[in-house]
Amino acid sequence: MPTDATDTAHQTLETVFGLDDFRTGQQPVIERVLAGRSTAAIFATGAGKSLCYQLPALHLPHLTLVISPLLALMQDQLAFLKSRGIAAASIDSTMDRDAVREVMTRARQGELKILMVSVERLRNERFRHFLQQVAISSMVIDEAHCISEWGHNFRPDYLRLPEYQREFNIPQVLLLTATATPQVIQDMQRSFAIDEGDVITTGFYRPNLNLQVRPVAQQQRVDALIEWLAPQQVSGQEAPTIIYVTLQQGAETVARALSAHGIQTRAYHAGLGAEIRDEIQQQFMRGEVPVIVATIAFGMGIDKRNIRNVVHFDLPKSIENYSQEIGRAGRDGAFSTCLMLAGRDGLGVLENFTHGDTPEREGIQRVLEEIQAAGQTPERQWPVVMNTLSRDSNIRALPLKTLLVRLEMMGVIAPRFTYLAEYRLRYQLPPAELAAKFEGERADFIRLVIDNIPIARTWGTVDFERVHQAGQHAGIDATRTRVITALEYFQDKGWVVLEGKRMTDVFEVCTPDIDPVSMARELHEGFCTRERADIERLSQMLSLFESDTCLTRRLALHFGDTNAPERCGHCSVCDGHVARLPAPPTSTPLESHSFEALAGPLIARHQEQFQRAPTPERVAHFLCALAMPVFTPLKVRGLKTFGALEGYTYPQVRQWAEQHLNTQG
Repeated sequence: MPTDATDTAHQTLETVFGLDDFRTGQQPVIERVLAGRSTAAIFATGAGKSLCYQLPALHLPHLTLVISPLLALMQDQLAFLKSRGIAAASIDSTMDRDAVREVMTRARQGELKILMVSVERLRNERFRHFLQQVAISSMVIDEAHCISEWGHNFRPDYLRLPEYQREFNIPQVLLLTATATPQVIQDMQRSFAIDEGDVITTGFYRPNLNLQVRPVAQQQRVDALIEWLAPQQVSGQEAPTIIYVTLQQGAETVARALSAHGIQTRAYHAGLGAEIRDEIQQQFMRGEVPVIVATIAFGMGIDKRNIRNVVHFDLPKSIENYSQEIGRAGRDGAFSTCLMLAGRDGLGVLENFTHGDTPEREGIQRVLEEIQAAGQTPERQWPVVMNTLSRDSNIRALPLKTLLVRLEMMGVIAPRFTYLAEYRLRYQLPPAELAAKFEGERADFIRLVIDNIPIARTWGTVDFERVHQAGQHAGIDATRTRVITALEYFQDKGWVVLEGKRMTDVFEVCTPDIDPVSMARELHEGFCTRERADIERLSQMLSLFESDTCLTRRLALHFGDTNAPERCGHCSVCDGHVARLPAPPTSTPLESHSFEALAGPLIARHQEQFQRAPTPERVAHFLCALAMPVFTPLKVRGLKTFGALEGYTYPQVRQWAEQHLNTQG
């Protein structure tokens, strides 16, 4: 970047952001962005990634589009940008149509510098049409590691982002992440054609974090936590602390135990309502509740700089998750402790979560057979309601999305448009008064629509086929598109309240001549490969915690950072404590259980509903308390033996089920 451009960037840093100088890594990233180069910024948590797009956005000629995975993250960054007088806005699921339309108008008129959206928003056909009307200088992708199937937080919608860059003619991208291994960085580079010299990393070494691994057996862990934490929670000097657990029930149990010992604590997890979660988060941010016991649902988007302790009561999901979670401590630079108390008792639960996301091969084949049938129709269109397809194929939502994106990448299907399958309305204006606002053919059309939407009490459901047939009989154009356009116009005018549901994605079948059986086998093997990689990731994590060399150094090397010191002097290994994680309690042999007693209730109900026995996978999911879409209509949670073998590993239980089902067959 020319010197005058560097000077301008420094001036903006001081006048707009109130900062004297760039932090490590920020200037080279900003220089590359302002020079029009696609760039990846791999910064440690809390190292200032956001400035790398916020400052250049003020100097780029057009809009900067920011893809952010979390609403809380967007809202926090938006509040900061507005406090600095920067023209920024977001479009998210909490906004009504008027608010969304206002943001779009400002973007079209060039009034916005930054627009923040979720990756899911890009699936909306109308939103994509809007983006094609707006000049975009740069696309920023936060949590960019989500694009890699080998990352710890893969999100299938991220795989579409390179295609969106081409579709909207965006000249450059900026990828931001705090947790990317060398393999994930290669995936990010390859997906967006980023040169190696345009990957900027700050390193992962945090000199103020004291990494302690002091594993404790499960039955003694609550007492050990209270003994360690209580001296720090002196009245008026409470140390802000996050304690991470795996399960929602665990969060409640640990929080109750701490509260009983006079430690101000609240549990936080996805099972709580949104308002309660927000209230707890704000109490923690204000310092009113110093200790939060949380699942990983807590922490993303939280920028509390004085967190003194991050405790892992249970095993984290991976080294990447561990790094991200401890990265929330000590952002103010002050000394902070990251304590790992867990033993191997939680390993089976984490492994079972991994197995639970691998779909059955027959479910994949069911999806492919639907595609094959749609490919034989003249239009070659395949309409998909995700919840319905998930239920019918017995594939959970995330792996189903992954499957569909994989089929897109293989050229089997291509997304074409999205629409809402069902609409209902409530009149704000008497229908006769509404119809009287129009004349001629339009008035006839409006009266036709009104007459064919029966109202039950206050709401009426729109039957598009009924309206269309009535239109054909009366010689009036009443196509679905025209009816929706009219109803949306009524809503814009405030004459009706319109609600839509059952989002339907329509795909074109590009390769109708497929072999569902062999392709299902190939795709299923891909899921199994991913499953094995996730299990290996757990093994790597255990090796880190049982390391006999400096933990900080080992952690940095995992992310390809060779600049951390050989001995940090502030981890449990450097203190002379090499950890050995206690083994889980010994389970009784599976053979000592009665298969008929435990699996019989599921088998009977499955036989009654589907006229066939369940697969070994379904039995293992049932006995290990792992969710499956097919379990909802079967109402399996009401069966007494659901989760009866939760303490056993999924492969063990599946093999046991296979043996017994084969014998019965």
